[in-house]
Amino acid sequence: MLRQYKLSDYRFRLILWVLALSTLGILVIGSARESYQQKQIFGLILGLVLMLIVSLFDYTWILNFYWIIYLVGSILLISVIIPGVGVNVNGATRWINIGGLRFQPSDIVKIMLILFFAKFFEVHEDDLNKVRTILEAIALIGIQLFLIYQEPDLSTTIVAAAVFCVIYFAAGLTYKVIGGIFMVCIPIAVIGMSILMQPDTELLHGYQLTRIYAWLKPEEYPQEAYQQQNSIVAIGTGQLYGKGLNNDEVSSVKNGNFIAEPQTDFIFAVAGEELGFIGCCMIVLLEFLIALECLIIGRRAKALSGTLICCGMASLIFFQSFLNISVATGLLPNTGITLPFVSYGLTSLVSFCIGIGFVLNVGLQSRKY
Repeated sequence: MLRQYKLSDYRFRLILWVLALSTLGILVIGSARESYQQKQIFGLILGLVLMLIVSLFDYTWILNFYWIIYLVGSILLISVIIPGVGVNVNGATRWINIGGLRFQPSDIVKIMLILFFAKFFEVHEDDLNKVRTILEAIALIGIQLFLIYQEPDLSTTIVAAAVFCVIYFAAGLTYKVIGGIFMVCIPIAVIGMSILMQPDTELLHGYQLTRIYAWLKPEEYPQEAYQQQNSIVAIGTGQLYGKGLNNDEVSSVKNGNFIAEPQTDFIFAVAGEELGFIGCCMIVLLEFLIALECLIIGRRAKALSGTLICCGMASLIFFQSFLNISVATGLLPNTGITLPFVSYGLTSLVSFCIGIGFVLNVGLQSRKY
């Protein structure tokens, strides 16, 4: 469980990137909504403590309980959609209250899924490409994706599915199988998109369809498109250096209330307006460096499960960052997902810190060349 480690093997550089990005996030959150800044500082301190504790536990020992991890994750997701247990906020039931503590299980479950499939694919390393293993893996991820989607939380569903695909590929899925999957999925995707665009479709919730229509034709859906349009304008007005943190311009996105809850899903718009192009580049660069460091650590992992944990965390940070920034810049429809280590959200911040803790432990047990 606990082992003796060498301090020289500790990846302080990864912690430095996480701390730098989280600190930048706290500054932007404080400018967007000052009342949330202290909570985010508390979340960062808690996250760093848990990151340190997790990094000292042998990940291979924890993965022995991978079925329990999967079961607990499923129970948390089921609890969210049970009437009277889940907490509805802005039309979505994604939170639960336990003893006065409100948290979002899907953020925690994303880390749990990475741990579970890291061990699952290691156990099935010799038969990864067999039909039975493929169907079993799809069924296991499908159950939890369905539960997340029912909240409803389409954005997290997409991110979790993408992370699963990356982990499976990194585990050793052959190109022959991948090619066969694409041959089946591409026609299904085309047919599915055509069905989704029908006004009377029941595959998507009403607000999800409206967001897609608002993204495609913002002039016809001004009430639904205003947040993305204002986000794009805010990022553009920041120009190279930005207007500065805590500025008092009435025309700014935060002071003029042009975006609802700017400290969460559209935090990148606030960063673009107040820190400019340089600030946006800093955020993108730090997200990239954290993901890259995870991949570097994963290359030297002593076991396949360690490699998959690192690949899973790197892909989670990449996909979630890409989705959030794409929404803020108008490249994708509004989905509602946090920017890792930057957006306000204690569950998200602490969950990512725990995930990084596992990556640090993989680094402490890396192969020596």
